[in-house]
Amino acid sequence: MAERTAVVTGAGRGIGLAIVRALADDGYTVIAGARTPTEALRRATPHVLQVDLAAAGGPERLIGWAQGEHGGIDLLVNNVAGASFPTGGFLELDDAAWRYTFDATFMSAVRATRSALPSLIERRGAVVNIGSVNSRLAQPRLVAQSAAKAALANLGKALAEEFGGRGVRVNTVLPGPVRTDVWTRPGGPGDMLARRAGSTPDAFQDELPDVLGLSTSRLTEPEEVAALVVFLASGRVRNMSGSELVIDGGMLKSL
Repeated sequence: MAERTAVVTGAGRGIGLAIVRALADDGYTVIAGARTPTEALRRATPHVLQVDLAAAGGPERLIGWAQGEHGGIDLLVNNVAGASFPTGGFLELDDAAWRYTFDATFMSAVRATRSALPSLIERRGAVVNIGSVNSRLAQPRLVAQSAAKAALANLGKALAEEFGGRGVRVNTVLPGPVRTDVWTRPGGPGDMLARRAGSTPDAFQDELPDVLGLSTSRLTEPEEVAALVVFLASGRVRNMSGSELVIDGGMLKSL
């Protein structure tokens, strides 16, 4: 089998790291971009580039490096995101916070996809965007991230429409709450919500599924999101393009 090359952005930990591992297990040569590469990432793939993907030239640098090293790209996974979490809502967000959130979450995908498309068209490849259920379910504490993820989902549909006839499939995965360090790291959104509820981050993780009304009574694991990416990349259902696949434990239900 010819070498299949995948590029994953925001690959250092959490969902991105799980995607790198799953694609590598599926036989891909995985090129990973991360602002802060971790030892776990370097164990998952030897092809790691330290890069700020929120910066204007960062995504192009990653794609150029991948093409220079491996000749082309079969799969692009736009996973990197940046968020501002205003405890007091919209009025706490200044222009700098909005710019950072959109540069990291949305413009990184625009720039990476623009750079990768010539190779993806040549190889009849695929793009998978990692969105969020908050693109459909806006929340005040996630107002900037919700807007950026909604823009990302819309971008995926537009790209699928424009480039589907040239063999490129574009789909978006919409995870709900995923068990990552977002919920455990000091100062993170999970920590802030736990304190507000008079709980600890570990205890709050156990309480969260009921708080959010998850039918499955558990958070999604990063490996479950990664499994969807592998499925979409496989081409087993080649007529799926422009779709949004929700994995949220029943959080959205009928929305």
